[in-house]
Amino acid sequence: MSEQRIVRTRFAPSPTGALHIGGVRTALFNWLYARHAGGKFILRIEDTDQLRSTDESTRGILDSMSWLGLNWDEGPLFQTERAGIYRDAVRKLIDEGKAYRCACPPEELERKRKKALAERRKPKYDGTCRHRNIGPNPNTVVRFRCPDRGTTAFEDLVKGRISFENDELDDLVIERSDGFPTYNFAVVVDDALMGITHVIRGDDHVNNTPRQILLYKALGHDVPAFGHVPMILGSDKARLSKRHGATSVTAYRDMGYLPEALVNYLVRLGWSHGDQEIFSLDDLIRLFTLEAVGKSAAVFNPDKLLWLNQHYIKGAAPDRLARELAPFLEDLGITNPDPDFLARVAADLQTRSKTLVEMAESARFYFNEIRDYDLQLAEKYFDSTGAIYIQSVREALPGLGEYKKEGIENLLRKIAEENGTKLKNVVQPIRVALTGKTVSPGIDEVMVTLGKEGVMRRLDNALEFIRSG
Repeated sequence: MSEQRIVRTRFAPSPTGALHIGGVRTALFNWLYARHAGGKFILRIEDTDQLRSTDESTRGILDSMSWLGLNWDEGPLFQTERAGIYRDAVRKLIDEGKAYRCACPPEELERKRKKALAERRKPKYDGTCRHRNIGPNPNTVVRFRCPDRGTTAFEDLVKGRISFENDELDDLVIERSDGFPTYNFAVVVDDALMGITHVIRGDDHVNNTPRQILLYKALGHDVPAFGHVPMILGSDKARLSKRHGATSVTAYRDMGYLPEALVNYLVRLGWSHGDQEIFSLDDLIRLFTLEAVGKSAAVFNPDKLLWLNQHYIKGAAPDRLARELAPFLEDLGITNPDPDFLARVAADLQTRSKTLVEMAESARFYFNEIRDYDLQLAEKYFDSTGAIYIQSVREALPGLGEYKKEGIENLLRKIAEENGTKLKNVVQPIRVALTGKTVSPGIDEVMVTLGKEGVMRRLDNALEFIRSG
């Protein structure tokens, strides 16, 4: 019985910009497949595009992966550090007659391409240099000698059997004139030498697969299993892009989304487990299979993601939310808040917040005492009756024995009864006095979080504002 290979998957982004959520879903599927099988997940940075690759983008990719909790077992490995390996592989193919140098000028290739298109022929390379035995030259590229007969087929783990006629394929360039490998060649060399057993990627790569299979075989390597997942579309059924809204991981992080919400949402774009909507990472590792990945493209729904984010905010531990919330408060000029106080603030707001940005905005009043009230609110709630309610609460607070939600609620009810009015008529002037707004968490929650001294100070500020008016 042959020894079963350990599953090894990889995610191989190019550091030419922010990490796109489509790429993240690919990373997530690879990560889950490896974790489910007890295998290894490798992170490789495909940075051979020297003009567009940046260190900033690389840092962004690593930060995004870490933020989402998608840890890697090996890497990050960089293609630019492997140039000698690719050159050796190119030389091997040339020496074995499986590749050749091509000196066709780019303008001549373009002319032939246009002519083929005009004649409704496939614009593939015509093999001009196939038998010219051109030696090394600064202006040459290296092409793979693709078989011109036969079929290249594979059993896609998502789509089923896919087949290509070899005469439809091209003698693709595997090394550019600058000595760097092309994508299709470098990815084969890397995946082979890194022992990748399963290549899971977007279905925009399906047409690359037969070329890569032929390269694996030409180099004498085992061919991995391939699984091509459908693309993510916008609401108009076009490929997801910036015109549909935010598309990068960092954008959603900066908009106040929790990582588990984004992970949960992205995995459900194309994968399902019955009607279940909410999944922890442990759930996903246990349940994920490629058999449950759909064959149709998934449509990105920002409202569904927002709903999930609200769900996770509601269920998060307040001390964890406090840590997540702190940077958003800092953006509002609120720095170094007391962690315990911030956790109480988060607990007050978490059932009312869809994002951390929204929570931070709602939290302003906890940290900034109000002295200049909105005049329209003051006119409505700080009239002579409102002032009586504020004064009554202020005078009763020092003698309140139990400063907890129940004790505060009883106090407010007592004042309402003594004044022959409804509870809400007492609460709203108090709410405006403490928060500067007519909408907030329960007034008893707010008063507990602000503390007795803080509440009395704010009520004093409101009474002073009323007297000065």
